[in-house]
Amino acid sequence: MTAENVQKELNAHASAERKKALEWFFKTGKGQYGHGDIFIGVSSPDMRSVSRKFRDHTFAELQKLIASPIHEERSCALAILVLRFEKGGELKAILDFYLRNRQYVNNWDLVDCSAHKILGRAIYDGLQDVAILYRLAVSDILWERRIAIISSMFFIQKGQLDHTFRLAELLLADRQDLMHKAVGWMLREAWKKDPAAVEAFLIKHYPQVPRTALRYAIEKMEEGKRLNFLKGRF
Repeated sequence: MTAENVQKELNAHASAERKKALEWFFKTGKGQYGHGDIFIGVSSPDMRSVSRKFRDHTFAELQKLIASPIHEERSCALAILVLRFEKGGELKAILDFYLRNRQYVNNWDLVDCSAHKILGRAIYDGLQDVAILYRLAVSDILWERRIAIISSMFFIQKGQLDHTFRLAELLLADRQDLMHKAVGWMLREAWKKDPAAVEAFLIKHYPQVPRTALRYAIEKMEEGKRLNFLKGRF
């Protein structure tokens, strides 16, 4: 099986109408965060189906896909990596491939479908030092900062919130709205595990928490309490 097989399969599922919708949704216009990204119009279910069909690709063929200018091809490569990482075996090789090619994990959906499932789990399992998250969190590259905070979701799922809090604190001053959303999302996930700890974090850092991050973080609170947090009443 080759990368060309995947490309043909994806093209068979492509839709001109969906292509236009995806270009709008992922902000590919000039000056927007997704500027230059190319879509062909494949739905997420179809992309996942293709990734399952071609999950046994060699790393050489996956390299062609993940380095592609076509968004769906990069997405398919990442889906294959996640499937194989979750299956077990060749974990270090998959992790190294992911980190070596992280410049191609360059839109929010690509980060969100892979970071915690590969890098987060690898750190939790001792395959990678957690220090990498703190290096990525201060990167000049938006997507590396997002990889850092989203990777912490694996720890949240295991009931360990310290890294999420530490990374969130580093990222509170980030100017990108996509990062405000990511930080708020991870705090909301952490709140499901330990509401008191997240509320204490929000109160401590309230003046620095971006409004978007705050709204995301408190979304699941009881309505009266949520409104009080929005108004700074604790």
